[in-house]
Amino acid sequence: MSNICVIGTGYVGLVTGVCFSDLGNTVYCLDINAKRIENLKEGIMPIYEPGLEEIVERNVEADRLFFTTDYQEALKDAEFAFIAVGTPSGVDGEADLSYVRDAAEKIAAVIDHPIIIVNKSTVPVGTGDWVSDIIRKKRGENSLEYYVVSNPEFLREGSAIHDFMQPDRVVLGAIHRQAAESVAALYQPLRAPVLITDLRTAEMIKYASNAFLATRISFINEIANICDELGADVREVADGMGLDKRIGRTFLDAGLGWGGSCFPKDVKALAHMAVLHGTHPQLLQAVMEINRNQRRRVVMKLRNLLGGSLVDKNIGILGLSFKPDTDDIRESPALELIHLLRNEGAHVKAYDPQAMENTAHEIPDLQLCKNPYEVAQDADGLILATKWNEFKQLDFKRIYSIMRTPVLIDGRNEWDSKSLRALGFTYFGIGQGNHVSAIE
Repeated sequence: MSNICVIGTGYVGLVTGVCFSDLGNTVYCLDINAKRIENLKEGIMPIYEPGLEEIVERNVEADRLFFTTDYQEALKDAEFAFIAVGTPSGVDGEADLSYVRDAAEKIAAVIDHPIIIVNKSTVPVGTGDWVSDIIRKKRGENSLEYYVVSNPEFLREGSAIHDFMQPDRVVLGAIHRQAAESVAALYQPLRAPVLITDLRTAEMIKYASNAFLATRISFINEIANICDELGADVREVADGMGLDKRIGRTFLDAGLGWGGSCFPKDVKALAHMAVLHGTHPQLLQAVMEINRNQRRRVVMKLRNLLGGSLVDKNIGILGLSFKPDTDDIRESPALELIHLLRNEGAHVKAYDPQAMENTAHEIPDLQLCKNPYEVAQDADGLILATKWNEFKQLDFKRIYSIMRTPVLIDGRNEWDSKSLRALGFTYFGIGQGNHVSAIE
């Protein structure tokens, strides 16, 4: 078993550290946020992720998992230091590497033994070389044996523990293959395919993967918009496409578009890198534009259904997180919808099973409700924005009776349009060939 330090207890860092400890390693999770570390020591999770709390408790009790703000303590016996800090987007989409720089400099100041430094954060191509330069310059003549390895993460929020423990692949990039093989040994119990490349190729694999998945979503959303105009059903179109083994069915669900901490940031960053190096990322720009348009189309459709204006209309939003099984609201389609609706004069209220607290910090004056029925009360329109299981089996007879204007916008194509229309609702899905007239 190995001694591991994981720097950063955000989504990636915490899941990585906790899962490595569950594999039997001794892990120190380090963060400069003292309050977060204090909460973790008390068993209070900074994020919602199914199963995470139980694994933390089990490994803390087994003396394999520790939380600290002290680099000296965390790195004392560490054979591996995983950098898993945030790399937020700048104004032009560039990745902010200030937290990576800080982590690298502090590692360089503390280490007194050979170590392998693993970039787990999503970083621009070339960052591995940059981190190595930082450490070499910081230590000067006191340089010790160290290696830098790129190990991009492919964790999906809501299923991150499953994704770590049962990965499709482990990607490792390094100048020195032996260093990459040492990191590969940490993942050996998972019996996953391991791909070892050079540093820059590993970094590019992460961006290319997320950009491709985002492209699939934007593609099917554009097809959905065409289906609406031509009277076709995008759900059956996607099923028909998916039967082709060259295409497959995953990431072909039309809806409100992609959000979260990865796709928006990574597609922007890749486009920025492309422009910076003299290429013209036309496809990436289109992917981002289509995604933005999905939310605008929903607002436009709702406006048309409600007589051409949303001024003083009561609109309910079901779901605030960018996807189910997480409390993450970063780049959430729901939050953009709220912004667009309020700009048109609508009164908005919302409910989510997990993301209410985060939303309250982000939009303090938003009316948050206790349940879906409170959202529907006296509403002129109800929008399904997040595909939580809780929203699949609602009492629609009750909802019909309490709405002021029974208009449903199914932003995730989850509801049965025929039964809802039979109840009297005006229903609009995404790409279902809807041709619905305005409410008189």
